[in-house]
Amino acid sequence: MLGELCGLFGTGVLVPASVRAWPLVRAREALRHMSQARHVGKVVLDVPVPVDGAGTVLVAGGTGTLGGLVAEHLVRARGVRRLVLVSRRGPDAPGAQDLTERLTELGAEAELVAADMADSEAVDALVAGIDPAHPLTGVVHAAGVLDDAVLASQSAERLAGVWGPKATAAYNLHQATAHLPLSFFVVLSSSTAALGSPGQANYAAANAFCDALAVHRRSLGLPGVSVGWGLWAEASGMSGGLGEADLARMERSGVGALATDRALELFDSTCHDGRPHLLAIDLDVRALATQPAEVLPPALRALAGTGRGGAGGAEGRVRRTAAAAVRAESEDWSSRLAGLSAGERHRVLLDLVRGHVATVLGHPDPEAVQEGASFKDLGFDSLTAVELRNRLGAATGLRLPPALIFDYPRVGALAEELLERVAPQSGTADGAPQEVFELDPLLDELARLEGTLGAAALRDGDARAVTSRLEDLLHRWRSAQTLPGDVGDGHGQGDQNGNGNDNGSSGGNGNGSADTRLQDATADQLLDFIDNELGAS
Repeated sequence: MLGELCGLFGTGVLVPASVRAWPLVRAREALRHMSQARHVGKVVLDVPVPVDGAGTVLVAGGTGTLGGLVAEHLVRARGVRRLVLVSRRGPDAPGAQDLTERLTELGAEAELVAADMADSEAVDALVAGIDPAHPLTGVVHAAGVLDDAVLASQSAERLAGVWGPKATAAYNLHQATAHLPLSFFVVLSSSTAALGSPGQANYAAANAFCDALAVHRRSLGLPGVSVGWGLWAEASGMSGGLGEADLARMERSGVGALATDRALELFDSTCHDGRPHLLAIDLDVRALATQPAEVLPPALRALAGTGRGGAGGAEGRVRRTAAAAVRAESEDWSSRLAGLSAGERHRVLLDLVRGHVATVLGHPDPEAVQEGASFKDLGFDSLTAVELRNRLGAATGLRLPPALIFDYPRVGALAEELLERVAPQSGTADGAPQEVFELDPLLDELARLEGTLGAAALRDGDARAVTSRLEDLLHRWRSAQTLPGDVGDGHGQGDQNGNGNDNGSSGGNGNGSADTRLQDATADQLLDFIDNELGAS
């Protein structure tokens, strides 16, 4: 019978029971798990391989700021004496020689290597070339690059540029070292994968892969941990470009910068914890509680109402009550604006916009934000634009488009648009006509735009995004005008030459964006749109 069973296992007809390994430091938790009969298969305690001081540790991204800090820490705190520091530029990387000198003073030998870690053959050769007298005993993957852009501007090229140095490099290291008895395999991932971050969809995806890779390694019985780091206080190649507005935005979200000493303590803690994926961030729960839940990452919303006293305490109840009051206030703008003159209504919405603009940009005085200022001149980019959209959406209860400030590029224009949305038909004084603009300034603006577009050299993804915005603006313009010869019934029956137009975009009653009109269109209107826009006969 035993022989027959062995044959069935050998052919794969039968498979062994699953095995879940627990690190030795979590033995009490493992025994409690088993005593409650929550396990399936075997529960084993994993005794970690001690760090061999005579071995070699490979640090990918080792000449970068974080890689260098970790390398020095491994020498000081873990007794590592031989390191291979890998980066694209190797010895020519900025600060690489100074780092080598510091490591030498600490009593370690450091080899600087230039290699593309996204090249599997290069990684295989690198690992195979390590001196057998000092075998590889540990791996730290600290490499990574950023290429931030809002989702509409992301492209396959941008994803590949970020994916290679982070995700592909991690996988290549896994493949090249899976047969070796490593003491540790640590990936410096990012909390972006768990919490999200505006404009970093590609970076979040690459780090999420690294998090999953660590889980996969542990399922194979191999060491592996992926640490989702928040911001380090030490400026690095990736975080060095953050401005005051960026840092202020992160602080408002409850995520502060980790001091280097604290970050390195967390590095040691995550290595000894035993779980394959952990977050290491400086989280301010009080700051979370001041934010509307709608603007927080979903993973942090449960913490927003806790405060120091916990969600069940009085403080938690006060915060939840305050949050409910804010939501109720945001949903009753019509009542708030009722009885006010047109000028007063405009002032209320203008103050709202100015206040949130000042907050997003880190200005102490909202009065410094001029009504006629353009968001571009104020320093807004795609990321701060999204944050402003989120904050205004939470304050008004409106669902606002991501390109809000590009549709309404000036502070006053945005205030007028919000006024029209929260209190339709109240944007002007009772019975007063809308302001009539002169033609020449509009044509001048169009001429300037034409010149800008003619001189612009954009990547394909960016060009498509600009084209989409221009098409939407044209639809908005047509929907707001009744041009000579238009039928004016909102259905685009035809123009004065008998040619079809675009389904209400020039009808007198058409309104809303192209997306909204398409969503509200009937089947016949959609077919007419396709015929007219795509030239079908």
